[in-house]
Amino acid sequence: MGGKQQITTHWLRHTTLKWVERNFGFAVARAYAGHTTGKSEGSTVIYTLASLEEVASALATLTGEPHPLAAAA
Repeated sequence: MGGKQQITTHWLRHTTLKWVERNFGFAVARAYAGHTTGKSEGSTVIYTLASLEEVASALATLTGEPHPLAAAA
């Protein structure tokens, strides 16, 4: 095979969060990442909150496994 793949845990997290954001929106990706509202994020971020159900749905879709907190499809 070839050389080093350059895959790190940070790369995996970034890639996963990008996928969640593209498929479920910024608010869900933000909550999925466990980020909290901070002054540096701007005031509009306060209005884009995701519910626990939305985050659970993103996780269920990503893994292909049901999640008890996700909305029934």
